[in-house]
Amino acid sequence: MQEEYPGKGKVAVLRTTPETVLDDYGRLMELAGFEEALPKDKETILKINISWQTWYPACSTTPWQLEGVIRKLQEAGYSRLLGAHNDTVVVDARVGERNNKHLYVVEKYGVENVHLYEPQYEWVRYEPKRPFLVLDKVYPDGLYIPKILIGRNIIQLPTVKTHVFTTITGAMKNAFGGLLHRNRHWTHAVIHETLVDLLMISQ
Repeated sequence: MQEEYPGKGKVAVLRTTPETVLDDYGRLMELAGFEEALPKDKETILKINISWQTWYPACSTTPWQLEGVIRKLQEAGYSRLLGAHNDTVVVDARVGERNNKHLYVVEKYGVENVHLYEPQYEWVRYEPKRPFLVLDKVYPDGLYIPKILIGRNIIQLPTVKTHVFTTITGAMKNAFGGLLHRNRHWTHAVIHETLVDLLMISQ
């Protein structure tokens, strides 16, 4: 798996408007080189972020972010897409996906929608290739990750915002929800080391 990892990513920034935002997400993806990073022969998971089940701007993945990414992927020939949600101790993702219009968008484009914490999705033990910094202490009985994520492309759809523990959040903090189960709440005290461990898992 390591040899397939495309390496360091690119940062792309565009000024946008309500009239052009959907197309601008496509332009951002082109600037970031998404086709070089995401093999088309693999399913692509869109990891949706719900920080609050109530709609509030700059809190969760926006519906236009999700729609812009789906449109560009489908135009580029990525036919197998999955929208993915994680569980939290404070948010009902089933309610959140409706209130934040995520469900509307995935249904509009015929994208399968999965909730990783539901019993039909198996979690398998992850064996690190090098020692963890902290996750082995938070998960002393072993770290388990959703099997559905293995061998697939994953696009994180974070919201860049301030955070009481991480100062700012982004793609790795969004991976936090998809890769770790509910015990992840206890990683906030060592969040910076946790994000390094998550990067290792993602690679």
